[in-house]
Amino acid sequence: MKLGVMSDSHDHVPNVRKAVELFCAEGVGLVVHAGDFVAPFALDPLRDLPCKVVAVLGNNDGEKVGLQKRCESMGFELQPKMATAQLGGRKIAVVHEPEPVEGLARSGLFDIVVYGHTHKIDIEKGKTLILNPGEVGGWVTGRATVAVVDLDTLEVALHDL
Repeated sequence: MKLGVMSDSHDHVPNVRKAVELFCAEGVGLVVHAGDFVAPFALDPLRDLPCKVVAVLGNNDGEKVGLQKRCESMGFELQPKMATAQLGGRKIAVVHEPEPVEGLARSGLFDIVVYGHTHKIDIEKGKTLILNPGEVGGWVTGRATVAVVDLDTLEVALHDL
């Protein structure tokens, strides 16, 4: 079983489409988004995913009501600060900001803790996998990336879009 991980798409719809195509090709069972979609229309390519999406709001997600309504209409889960999910026997926490990440990892409650906000790739393998997939938008670093996690081994494959 595989998990698709993305963050900080910042309205870059063409890259969101590429991420969806990649996740479909990889056969992921769940996609998590660690925030900063920005506008509700940026969610639309996610409709093509054959799996559930669990997401959190980021600091640049100003139109919160519109994002929530769009997610609800698409059958996706959007939480304001932290979302949790389970897939393949693994417990997953998703946040936007990096501040709670270490505490969540040390709690022992999660196998994977995903975050965004920094736009910088971070893969820390320990008892709990800590993962920032970088940015889908590519606006800050010039590199647009997503990750796919093999839930059996917790190996992370980073993909450039």
